[in-house]
Amino acid sequence: MVRERETPKQQQQVSYTVEQLVAVNPYNPDILPDLENYVNEQVSSQTYSLDANLCLLRLYQFEPERMSTQIVARILVKALMAMPAPDFSLCLFLIPERVQMEEQFKTLIVLSHYLETGRFRQFWDEAAKNRHIVEAVPGFEQAIQTYAIHVLSLTYQKIPRPVLAEAINIEGLSLDKFLEHQAANSGWILEKGHGRGQLIVLPRNEFNHPELKKSTADSVPLEHITRIFPILG
Repeated sequence: MVRERETPKQQQQVSYTVEQLVAVNPYNPDILPDLENYVNEQVSSQTYSLDANLCLLRLYQFEPERMSTQIVARILVKALMAMPAPDFSLCLFLIPERVQMEEQFKTLIVLSHYLETGRFRQFWDEAAKNRHIVEAVPGFEQAIQTYAIHVLSLTYQKIPRPVLAEAINIEGLSLDKFLEHQAANSGWILEKGHGRGQLIVLPRNEFNHPELKKSTADSVPLEHITRIFPILG
């Protein structure tokens, strides 16, 4: 008996996106190849899916013999790029300790610690020694620079040029062009000065200007007051 060919509509019904596979069947080891391919797709397209990556790491726990350390390393690098989100810790929790003891993973854990503690000079020095790990994922340097600027914006109203240069690992003419771009597009103000004496005024926010933070200590929502009336009565 000849099997009838599937119609385009039927073919569409059996074709699922990775997100659908994760949502419908997250513990099925048959989806491992799809999830691994999706990690590589995230790397090449500079996209990111924490849910899919966590699902893959969970499946590796049940199928340890199928674990690809290259894929795991790429997941952790992508997680570092998502800081200040806690994605790196979430992913690391699902990786066996014996795997974490491999040299490339110990390096990534050190890099994570430097970022979490704002030790950017040490971070860039360590990253430079391990380019083969971090440069395998396009956009890594730019993502970390964005995170460093985020941290600085929580701390500084005005930032000395050398501090900024160290945090984002840019110097000289490249830094001049970067500052011009930020001044034109992000509201940075470059105070007069040359070289190391230059100061950069960062946009105001509730962290570097605490007076901007709205205080709710003295305000009580109306619905809370109405709930009190029956009790008083």
